[in-house]
Amino acid sequence: YFSDTGTKPPESGVFGFMINISALLAVITMYIRYLLIQKQNESSHFVRSSCNMFSLCIGLMGCIGMGIVATFQELAVPSVHDIGALVAFGSGVVYITLQSIISYKSCPQWNTFFVCHMRMAISVVSCIAFIAMTVFASRISMTKIDWTPDEKDYTYHFLSAICEWTVAFGFIFFFLTFIRDFQRFSLRISTEIHED
Repeated sequence: YFSDTGTKPPESGVFGFMINISALLAVITMYIRYLLIQKQNESSHFVRSSCNMFSLCIGLMGCIGMGIVATFQELAVPSVHDIGALVAFGSGVVYITLQSIISYKSCPQWNTFFVCHMRMAISVVSCIAFIAMTVFASRISMTKIDWTPDEKDYTYHFLSAICEWTVAFGFIFFFLTFIRDFQRFSLRISTEIHED
């Protein structure tokens, strides 16, 4: 699994730190995407603002799940780790699916159909992989790191791990599709002091 790379010290510290950094970057990306859709929606009204906000909240929930995965290692507290992974992957799949739908609604003014189709394809593959990952993982009767092909449940572990990596890379590729959108967008932060 993805988490197998960070179960023992010192790797667990590096794993936890990098997952938390990734979660922070995901939060920033999702928030910028939220602001972009909000700004585009002011002129086009292609999606309800509540849908945009709901999508952001689901995405943030996935990032909290990533934080749980980073904090509670797979072998130390397996049940909490697994719940965090389910929240992270499940919320992530819902987030990218909602973003795909929003992308279609913003076509052709703010997105091309090619980008929309690509986002939806990544969402569908990630959703199927998430469901398969959950089904295969539920059939594994033990939590361990080092597996050999002749062990009981090895096939379920192997298939579940492939699906987990598929979902993880699906998220990365999906976020990469935001590059063109973000190039057409500038974000300014201003600070003002008000004298009373």
